[in-house]
Amino acid sequence: MVYNLIEQKELDIEDWNYIIDLMVKKILIANRGEIAVRIIKACRELRIPAVAVYSSVDRKALHVQYATEAICIGPPPPLESYLNIDAIINAAKKSGADTIHPGYGFLAENHLFAKRCEDEGIIFIGPNSRALKLVGDKVESRETMTKADIPIIPGMRSKGKELKKFESEADKVGYPILIKASGGGGGKGMRVVKHRQELKEAVAAGRREAKSAFGDESVYLEKYIEKPRHIEFQVLADNYGNVVHLFERECSIQRRHQKIVEETPTVALDDEQRTKIGELAKKVIRTAAYTNAGTVEFLFDREGNFYFLEVNARIQVEHPITELTTGVDLVKQQILIASGEKLSINQESLKQRGHAIECRIYAEDPENNFLPSPGKILFVKEPTGPGVRVDSGLYSGIEVTPHYDPILSKLIVWAEDRESARNRMVSALSDYIILGIKSTIPFLHDIMNHPKFIAGETRTNFISENMVEWKEKREKFIEQALTAVAIDAYNTSPTVKGMDKAVKRLTPWQTVGKWEIAHGI
Repeated sequence: MVYNLIEQKELDIEDWNYIIDLMVKKILIANRGEIAVRIIKACRELRIPAVAVYSSVDRKALHVQYATEAICIGPPPPLESYLNIDAIINAAKKSGADTIHPGYGFLAENHLFAKRCEDEGIIFIGPNSRALKLVGDKVESRETMTKADIPIIPGMRSKGKELKKFESEADKVGYPILIKASGGGGGKGMRVVKHRQELKEAVAAGRREAKSAFGDESVYLEKYIEKPRHIEFQVLADNYGNVVHLFERECSIQRRHQKIVEETPTVALDDEQRTKIGELAKKVIRTAAYTNAGTVEFLFDREGNFYFLEVNARIQVEHPITELTTGVDLVKQQILIASGEKLSINQESLKQRGHAIECRIYAEDPENNFLPSPGKILFVKEPTGPGVRVDSGLYSGIEVTPHYDPILSKLIVWAEDRESARNRMVSALSDYIILGIKSTIPFLHDIMNHPKFIAGETRTNFISENMVEWKEKREKFIEQALTAVAIDAYNTSPTVKGMDKAVKRLTPWQTVGKWEIAHGI
């Protein structure tokens, strides 16, 4: 592998010329937040310079500080910055970046963006524009999978604009139905419709949200399967026909069709089913002539039937739990595949060890219908310890804006078995402190301790059935509240009247008396 050769101590000039010709030279990350930070860390390990882009409101964001260089691409609205293809391409040219990593969300599944990169001679870390158009367009993807004899959920085979078409298809498959965005995922543009009179507004609302999130307002409908399990398979495919799956992730605990807890392996599959569906996921990828990292998603109904849902043509938010149980760095693999390298792993060499759980930390108020909770973060304390990982875009003092998805960070734990991982997550959530805004931490803490979660009874209706009346147990967080008061008092203490200069506040180092750095300890 090219990047492994770099680790060698002695290389002659021909070796170095070969490496320089092949390797990615500079990567622009067309995203923000925790995923941008995650990609930058992978770039650092591969010794590749990373370019951040940011909107004017993200000038002080962590990904901007982590990058080798950073370029402002516009004002806060996504359509004028992170969804602005011209601005991102111009930033790549200005910085000399030969490669773009789209992360997830925004333009990650936009085939027009991938095609523009191809036309400009820029490497796009993801599938080529033809494959991306196929799988990124959920409707076209459904049609292709039907031809390949892969079971799909009943619903529309083409995008709809006229309300009559939606009404006709809904009558055919039967209510309830689900309105979905054709050009993206993550729950954006989704609406459950239980009655015909709700359909018109649901279609209109879905279009508005899809346009804002993905720059594409097209939507379609499919039969809404009630109380399913949502299980996905992680796949890697290189440019030489090699395809592997890295096992499954269960993503059934969701709010508003957005995943908030993921785990692997699922308790719902035995080894025989895991092998069968994993091979089916690889068939989906080969059918679409797909390369790079992707996720093949399935729904499992209460009778044990499974249906192809969609391909998420990007790195997933929940990729860390696969990394922890397989030892494979998926972001590095994306970069290596985009560099033209063959997969260094095969299906026989891949094994899962232990159990991993991820909790997504959002700036939302769970007691108030998960409304976004923007504002200034006064203080952050992240959990640490064996088997604990935090992917984050946070630091004390950062401003959480209302312009983007409110995800703050991801807390991931690993242990030898599911119950040990669950206990570790409970402990890590108890140690995770974010002050100044509302977050989902206490809500997630109670999910981990719920009897049905402990029993592995996780379906997509988990929250609506078990957590709808949830209230925070405030006595558990009195220490955090006291800390918040102390920080606020420290930051807002007035100066003394009559003094020409403001009273200088003491740092923690100045409050411990005389001290010095000891040598030779």
